[in-house]
Amino acid sequence: MPNVSFVVNGTRHALDLDTRTTLLDALREHLHLTGSKKGCDHGQCGACTVMVNGRRINSCLTLAVMHEGDAITTIEGLGTPEHLHPLQRAFIKHDGYQCGYCTPGQIVSAVAVLDEIKAGIPSHVSADLNAVPQAVAAELRERMSGNICRCGAYSNIVEAITEIAEAEA
Repeated sequence: MPNVSFVVNGTRHALDLDTRTTLLDALREHLHLTGSKKGCDHGQCGACTVMVNGRRINSCLTLAVMHEGDAITTIEGLGTPEHLHPLQRAFIKHDGYQCGYCTPGQIVSAVAVLDEIKAGIPSHVSADLNAVPQAVAAELRERMSGNICRCGAYSNIVEAITEIAEAEA
């Protein structure tokens, strides 16, 4: 009998997992959704970023059984090669990736970042906690700081996110 069920990219899954299985391993090894990467396995690189109930998390740091009934979105749930998410298109346009290893986590995180800004959630660089945050470079860099790009495409990533933020404004 399955010990956890959740909705991943719109599809309900019921899995019988060892209770020590991380959400990342459940996605990669059991559901074969390999877009989320295992980088550091310590929550420091962001390559494993997914959204759970609309909030971004490091899937390597949480157990799958903790997400009973949750809605999980991975990079595979954002777009397809035929119908890219606007941020996927912007990353391509602005060359916001080099080797591509961190790109899925970067894009999922960027989607959540724009949602956080729209929701008025302040960050550590927000000067006025009561003001609506703006999608300016300093704000984007702070919010994306948990996603490491070892190739150094940071300025291109910020340009891609800024383009989408401006288009959505």
